[in-house]
Amino acid sequence: MNVDVNWLAVLVAAVVAMAIGFIYYSKVVMGKAWMKEKGYTDESLKAAQKTMGPLYAISFVAALVTAFVLAHIIGLSQDFYGYEPIQTGLISAFWVWLGFIMPVQLTEQIFGEKKWRLFGINTVHQLITVLAMGVVIGWL
Repeated sequence: MNVDVNWLAVLVAAVVAMAIGFIYYSKVVMGKAWMKEKGYTDESLKAAQKTMGPLYAISFVAALVTAFVLAHIIGLSQDFYGYEPIQTGLISAFWVWLGFIMPVQLTEQIFGEKKWRLFGINTVHQLITVLAMGVVIGWL
């Protein structure tokens, strides 16, 4: 079975993922709670942001990889189940989150002795992001 990847959808999904991250971790949404759990102050976060350019670039490449793999999963799922594209995108994205993303974060939480609230903030962000990517890939 051959899966045709819509490269525009992969690119747009990665851009959407980055935009969601910027919005989600802004002070208006979850930024204040995230900062508190990470132990950041306004000053320490500003100082850290000065060196985060390369980290954002790496994060964007990771989002591209996620979107590419998700596009394959959505393509295979759509061929197998025959659901509508956006529905397939949402369902596939949810199962990817539940089966791969959340368990990895949970294992890191358990053995990393992190705060459970931080786990919740981060894993909800990942769920929202992958669902949005699924919609974008299904739509385009």
